[in-house]
Amino acid sequence: MQYADVTERFIAARYPRASVAVVAGSTARGERTTTSDIDLLLLGDALFEDEHKTSEAATHVFEGEVFEVFAYTANGFDEWAARGVADHRPVIATMLVEGIAVCDDGRLAELRRAWTAVLDAGPALSDHESAFRRYMVADALDDLRDATDPFERQVIASLLFQRTAELMLLRAGRWIATGKWLPRRLRSMSTERALGLSRPLLDGDYGLFATRVEEELNRAGGRVQDGFVR
Repeated sequence: MQYADVTERFIAARYPRASVAVVAGSTARGERTTTSDIDLLLLGDALFEDEHKTSEAATHVFEGEVFEVFAYTANGFDEWAARGVADHRPVIATMLVEGIAVCDDGRLAELRRAWTAVLDAGPALSDHESAFRRYMVADALDDLRDATDPFERQVIASLLFQRTAELMLLRAGRWIATGKWLPRRLRSMSTERALGLSRPLLDGDYGLFATRVEEELNRAGGRVQDGFVR
């Protein structure tokens, strides 16, 4: 990996107690841009000087590189990884499984086996959460159809895309994401359905976009409104 040397120097300087280090994100995939940082997952039972501290998310600049650090004790990682799974966005578990190891005390292979099984199983969407998400899509959809202010329409449409895309992914047993990763995951699920939403949204055709959202809502089980208890 091109950035292994600077990463090793950074760990030695800032987190010398780390026993496992994994570089993830665009650096690990070989897709860095001019603004890319280095996503770094660190594990270590004695990682922090404060023995009561179990986790840290921090940004550091080192030798001209920006490091986005996610550092955990073993218990801290289990706690935060489980939270990500519960939220259907297993960011640090994905970093652990898909990243490139920079250092390893021998525990990484077993950790990867365990968390790969969790990621492969996909998210668990309860009936109540599915209904709640359909309720939220229907609510935003009605707001979009009622909106007349151009600024409001654009904001509502963006929110509606996010809610709809998340519902589509979860109903398909796929993990959700934020930012650029949400459309990427939607495309990986179905290019055709992703285009069905994105084309009218990008064209500013909010009427057609609303129709496409309604189609996806019906595919997911339809509107939830009357009598729904949140």
